[in-house]
Amino acid sequence: MYLVKGNRDFGYVDLVPAANGAGLKWISLGLLRLQPGASYRGKLDGHEAVLVLLRGTCKVQVAGHEFGPYARQNVFAERATAVYVPVDGDYIVTNAGEGTLEVAVCQAVAEESHEPFAVLPEHVETKSVGEANFRRDVHDIVVKQAEGKVHRIIVGETFNPPGNWSSYPPHKHDEYIPGVEACMEEIYYYQCDPENGFGMQSIYTSDKAVDETFRVQHGDAFLIPRGYHPVCAAGGYQLYYLWLMAGPIDRTMIPHDDPNHAWVRERHWS
Repeated sequence: MYLVKGNRDFGYVDLVPAANGAGLKWISLGLLRLQPGASYRGKLDGHEAVLVLLRGTCKVQVAGHEFGPYARQNVFAERATAVYVPVDGDYIVTNAGEGTLEVAVCQAVAEESHEPFAVLPEHVETKSVGEANFRRDVHDIVVKQAEGKVHRIIVGETFNPPGNWSSYPPHKHDEYIPGVEACMEEIYYYQCDPENGFGMQSIYTSDKAVDETFRVQHGDAFLIPRGYHPVCAAGGYQLYYLWLMAGPIDRTMIPHDDPNHAWVRERHWS
């Protein structure tokens, strides 16, 4: 219901479809893997999208605009490059390199129409969050800097050093309280360095109606319709996850900490 195991097939893989077991209504996630010289033509239906380059070299065409070629060795080596595709848009992704191309197709329900644009590595906003063994690096790809340029979609990346926690103190964003908490669904897509690594992903609610922990591996996805959702990297392995968010209200990211663990932020936050 929450964990989707990775798929290494070539072509377009609907990793988290619009109709999914967790009941997500606002977001979905596809993974595009292309061999050298191959192209994929996509068509959005009632959704906007952010195409995030994970590995390889690509060219992208959107509504008469051409972007690229863009290259990324891997998610751990350099900051992201991404292309925004407006609602109901057509796009073509071409592998312009010599190795396998991997692109995450992050989608959110949308009605507003905007212009396509590219996010280059120098546009990605980076910050170190937390301290001690819950310090992590957060990269904002399409977040505050995209306000007014997209409708609902929010996309970024988080990097956990080996053994470190993120989404910590545990937080949630499933109940809209102005100025206190946002109402947004979320999807995580993981990669590990080395690739045979893993992490531990929890999801729980205050009433314990949901209280589960999963072992997540390279290429897996995790669906977060509600609840607190802390994640930890295994010792010796760096854990990356792409995060995709959207909801019915607005794009203001306000996570609400679990009151049982809020003291961690109050005492240790830097």
